[in-house]
Amino acid sequence: GTARSIRLQAPGEGTRPLGDRVKQTLFAILDPHLRGARFLDLFAGSGAGGIEAISRGAAHATFVERDPGAVRTIKANLQATGLADRATVARGDVLAWLRDPARGNEPPPDVVLLDPPYDDAAVVTVILDALGPLLAPTARVVAKHFWRDAPPARVGLLASDRERRFGETALTFYRLAATPAEPAHSTEDA
Repeated sequence: GTARSIRLQAPGEGTRPLGDRVKQTLFAILDPHLRGARFLDLFAGSGAGGIEAISRGAAHATFVERDPGAVRTIKANLQATGLADRATVARGDVLAWLRDPARGNEPPPDVVLLDPPYDDAAVVTVILDALGPLLAPTARVVAKHFWRDAPPARVGLLASDRERRFGETALTFYRLAATPAEPAHSTEDA
């Protein structure tokens, strides 16, 4: 994209960079959906995902990250790439941010990248479920996860339609489903 030659800062320990091969494949698949899109980068880390989206034609990217050091890094990377005027950086917990009633006043995202820490596989399902009602009708959602911790094929309003694996990293792609998934039934013993 337009920020191709600019080297991004990394926030340090505790974040996993979006590897080149993963990023190339991810954005080759998303490219037809990016022109003029509203991109949402959840668990944004360095902001590489959202910055790549803007540089490839997304109209705006919102970055959500709770780590203050990572937020500073995202802002520095946006300044370095000259893309800060097309971005919003929100510091906070992703789930709390998604559930904030103020989300109803914002245009819905067209493309979402969800890249949570690998040590909490269950968070992917919770975030996907919360995202469903907030999305534009033709939205694409991509969950990056440890390959052994694949999220369900159906979560709330979302259904997966593609998966790609790169060593220990996997990407699962979602669209809004025609009908919502049935709620999970508990099998706990009384």
